[in-house]
Amino acid sequence: MKNLCLLFAILLAIVGDMKAQDKTVQGLKNEVTGKTINKDPKDTIPKLWKKGGLYNLNFNQAALSNWSAGGDKSSLSLSTLLNLYAFYKRGKNSWDNTLNLAYGFVSTTSLGRRKADDRIDLLSNYGHELKKNWWLSTLFNFRSQFTKGFAYPSGSAKVLTSACMAPAYLLLSEGLDYKPNKHFSIFLSPVTVRFIIVNNDTLSLNGAFGVEPGNKVKFQLGAFASILYNTSFNSNTTYTTRADLFSNYLHKPQNLILYWTNILAVKVSKVINMNFSVDMIYDDNIKTVKSNGTMGGPTLQLKELLGIGLVVKF
Repeated sequence: MKNLCLLFAILLAIVGDMKAQDKTVQGLKNEVTGKTINKDPKDTIPKLWKKGGLYNLNFNQAALSNWSAGGDKSSLSLSTLLNLYAFYKRGKNSWDNTLNLAYGFVSTTSLGRRKADDRIDLLSNYGHELKKNWWLSTLFNFRSQFTKGFAYPSGSAKVLTSACMAPAYLLLSEGLDYKPNKHFSIFLSPVTVRFIIVNNDTLSLNGAFGVEPGNKVKFQLGAFASILYNTSFNSNTTYTTRADLFSNYLHKPQNLILYWTNILAVKVSKVINMNFSVDMIYDDNIKTVKSNGTMGGPTLQLKELLGIGLVVKF
């Protein structure tokens, strides 16, 4: 009996000790789970870069056989466009970069293969905010193309008019950038350096694009202005226009050089887009090829493209 009482007393002591430990453990658990974790603001690194792009592919094909309405036996057209951007913003400093690459061709039975679009356009603009809406900016622009271009005068052999890096334009400009809102900006520079590169022996010997015959580089110093505007008519339709103007102080400054690009983009579905673009160029240094194959003077150049095809945004 005494042994049973002793055993019972020992069991009570063990149970009591376990309950005490359980309360201690539960208290520690409540203490931990009841705490909130406050994130240190210094651990959050702001996103300085905004990057992305758009790829567009348009394709058309047709084949005719004994077709009474007439037409070429076969035709094929392909155009592709890649737009990339990288925007940096920190405090009063910003750095905007865009790269536009485009190429397209049309191939028919009677005419063969001819180029419809060919463009390389890199634009980089670094700015420091002076006051609201006004930025001191340095702008760099590079323009060229991928492949050779030809004119096709009637009854004559095709004439070489351009090639990769012939021409190529390098422009470096320092000026003021006015940005009243996200849709509009105008850049003005009184001092701009511009280089015309003609890295093709045939075109260089002919003095194409204003270089001295036999030379491959021409230096220009002048004033530059670039106007950019974009807007959205609705959630599916956007319009972007950019006009670049340059006046060469060293030769005929009154003859402005114009590059004007207009793009209307309509979102048909999630992956289908329609693009309509109109480009205009006037450059006093660029000669034209007449219909009889002889060289003519400068004139307004016009290019219009309409395409519907696959679009991928990233």
